[in-house]
Amino acid sequence: MFSSPNALLWRSLLAVAVGVVAVSWPGITIGAFVILFAVYAFTGAAMDGARAFSSDRVGPVFGWLLLALLSVVAGVVALAWPGITALALTIWVGAWALATGAMEIVLAFQRGEKPGERALFVLTGLVSVSLAFVLFARPDIGMVSLATVFGLFSIFYGTAGIVASFRERRVLTDIGGTEPART
Repeated sequence: MFSSPNALLWRSLLAVAVGVVAVSWPGITIGAFVILFAVYAFTGAAMDGARAFSSDRVGPVFGWLLLALLSVVAGVVALAWPGITALALTIWVGAWALATGAMEIVLAFQRGEKPGERALFVLTGLVSVSLAFVLFARPDIGMVSLATVFGLFSIFYGTAGIVASFRERRVLTDIGGTEPART
């Protein structure tokens, strides 16, 4: 189940499912992103608070408590001002898309891929970089648009991953007849 082609396939199927939900219900998707961020912040605060009281030195206690306080503030801000939080998350998604897209383009030329596979990696990277530039240029166009674009991006990315998974499975079968050792 955790072999490379299978893990890629499951991850890609999840991306397609998330994409379909985001395109079908964009308003709910944005609200879910904001709530998810708030839950993440509160969970981080609890973990940092627990670390603070498990330390036997004063310096780390203060640092962990400060991090916990900042996480609580971030969670409260997310719930109190979801619009501003959604805008900040839009910028964050843009930064993520730019970084991953650029990395996919660079890795396409360093992995020794076949021309078709290289083109798939470059195309996926270009779509990701394009998403980033759109989000940076117009973060104010609305969170519904982000949810729709994110959904379409996820469907495209997931479909590309499914294709890559089947290609990897075929290559593994051709060279040895077996999948790599499971982890």
